[in-house]
Amino acid sequence: MRQPSSGGGWPAIFYAIRKARQGGGLWRMYKALRSRNACKTCALGMGGQKGGMVNEKGRFPEVCKKSIQAMAADMQGGLHPHFVDDFDLEKLRGFSSRELEAAGRLTEPLYAGPLDRNYRKISWDEALKRIVEKLKGTDPDESFFYFSGRSSNEAGFLLQLFARLYGTNNVNNCSYYCHQASGVGLASVTGSGTATVVLEDIDQCDLLFLIGANPASNHPRLMRNIIELRRRGGKVIVINPLRELGLVRFKVPSDVRSLLFGSKIADVYVQPHIGGDIAFLVGVAKAVMEQGKVDDEFVDQYTDGWEAFKQHIEALSWETILDRSGIDRVMIDEVAQLYAASKRTIFCWAMGITHHAHGVENVQMIANLAMTRGMLGRPGCGLLPLRGHSNVQGMGSMGVTPKLKEAVFNRLQDTLNVQLPTTPGMDTLGSILAADADGIRFAWCLGGNLYGSNPDSTFAARALSKIDMVLYLSTTLNTGHARGRGRETIILPVLARDEEPQSTTQESMFSYVRLSDGGEARLAGPRSEVQVVADIAQRVLGRDGPVDWEAMRRHGTIRQAIAKIIPGYEKIGEIDETKKEFYIEGRMFHEPKFPTDTGRAKFNVVDLPVLRGNGEGELRLMTVRSEGQFNTVVYEEEDIYRGQERRDVIMLHATDIERMNLRVDQRVTVRSDCGAILNLLVRSIEICPGNAVMYYPESNVLIPKVADPKSKTPAFKNTVVRIEA
Repeated sequence: MRQPSSGGGWPAIFYAIRKARQGGGLWRMYKALRSRNACKTCALGMGGQKGGMVNEKGRFPEVCKKSIQAMAADMQGGLHPHFVDDFDLEKLRGFSSRELEAAGRLTEPLYAGPLDRNYRKISWDEALKRIVEKLKGTDPDESFFYFSGRSSNEAGFLLQLFARLYGTNNVNNCSYYCHQASGVGLASVTGSGTATVVLEDIDQCDLLFLIGANPASNHPRLMRNIIELRRRGGKVIVINPLRELGLVRFKVPSDVRSLLFGSKIADVYVQPHIGGDIAFLVGVAKAVMEQGKVDDEFVDQYTDGWEAFKQHIEALSWETILDRSGIDRVMIDEVAQLYAASKRTIFCWAMGITHHAHGVENVQMIANLAMTRGMLGRPGCGLLPLRGHSNVQGMGSMGVTPKLKEAVFNRLQDTLNVQLPTTPGMDTLGSILAADADGIRFAWCLGGNLYGSNPDSTFAARALSKIDMVLYLSTTLNTGHARGRGRETIILPVLARDEEPQSTTQESMFSYVRLSDGGEARLAGPRSEVQVVADIAQRVLGRDGPVDWEAMRRHGTIRQAIAKIIPGYEKIGEIDETKKEFYIEGRMFHEPKFPTDTGRAKFNVVDLPVLRGNGEGELRLMTVRSEGQFNTVVYEEEDIYRGQERRDVIMLHATDIERMNLRVDQRVTVRSDCGAILNLLVRSIEICPGNAVMYYPESNVLIPKVADPKSKTPAFKNTVVRIEA
């Protein structure tokens, strides 16, 4: 497959037109995208009360391929009436993610029992009856509740509230498999687990670090901000083991100048070893110190721990730093000089940083480097985790975590006059491990694909199969419905965000709360997530408890409760009248005052990770998403930006192909300590030698259940593998 010369551009426009036609035509797609609803894909924050295709600053047009892909999937017709009769469970297990997604919208509840060979359609009444009976007969501590970032604040708040009153703290969300390390790492530095900047800050910075992130594919609308940064004389430093086309050159379709002539992105492109980010960042910090460019006033007046951090960096040898990072001294000094010349720097990162056994330490080291030059607590400076799902941050704000924040816990108890459970609760991986140990009887998945997002997919399928009942609330089929079933599995069809009969809210990665108007249902059958949660809660807990579940069917009532209970969300109580979207107070830091115990930001001493995978025939593997993919959902088999027409490939550097006596397009087996994949094709790609790339989630069978001990985020980005011809 021929690789294009840049990301974006006319191919993206033609693709958008093709997807629009699949969704019923250009005008129908345009109206759907322009509706007053927040974007369904990344958390950058498009849409809301200013209309779709508008960002938080009110700029139009703001749209990307991800938005169109997700919208087209929701606009497709219903599942064929005979689909579940024609394709039994064994055949469904052979379907790819793309094939299941493209099969059509779910319109009727589906059920499969222990002896069933097919899913079968059941009525809503029968489905709810089975669910309620199972919940009533299950010890709450033998249940868990998993939340996708695509659901609304209202649905997230209501379901976690039901789970607590039901009696469990086994409440977790998809962030535990992506950006939980960001939240934990940031909280250890600033006292807040979210970005320290807002969108406007990107317009003020003169240097942007992109570390372990590929926004050209995963956050395409950010590329316009990056291009505007470079036009005003700013610089961009990319740190990524893999050379990504869209981070070298990109054409923004909505910008005529960029579309016609293309835009350079990276001023410097650094390709460290997988797992070498801390060593490289330490090297930059050491070089900044040696150049005498430390902001002494900032570190003295507004931080704690500087002396210990400084001594730690000074004690590390350059030989160790260069060996662990895979980057030479010339490159490190060049980056340090650019950083030293900057007046306002923003550090961005994504799962190339968080998907490590030392993910929290990765984030802490980024923050250490920012504080070394006082790039925190000022406009145009700060820390920005690029979150992948449109409301994953909102789920955390709504209390979708095993342990509630003390203020939320106390307000819930006082407001409802109840005693909430105080058990520790299990995170996402902990819940799956408990299921494998026969400790889970009931699992509720509010959207997402829990099976597809798990490491060691063989283990994940086995663990889920031991659960008495797995309940999915979904819009379309995914691999979890085929391979992540319990002894009983129920799939309830729910409405997409822009089909909700009542307005909903979502929170962007900039802590900006959007209001979505909803709209008309495209198909008969699916129900609102809030309606489903309220129905089940009322039947399980009764009408006479501390919560009026009938009243909680009204989203405005839920928002009144959120305003009373969730700190920073007080304004949501009046959003129905004012229609005013808002930033959550106390998260943006334009002054060097932080909600820590001392009011100062914290340096953290971070050790250099040992570089793994140096044995004979070993490679360090990282898993990635393709340009035609969003999270676990695969829309297209080809990956245009990497020049791949298929997904069953392992990509490595040409020198490694030669060193291992392989050839391009040779069939190989790839093994790790926990699994193997046969008949993969060898492909060459520009990556730091000694490292390799495969596609997620297909490669999950190779990823062991190794997680960062502080955040419980699995290490998808650093697995030692061996290739057999």
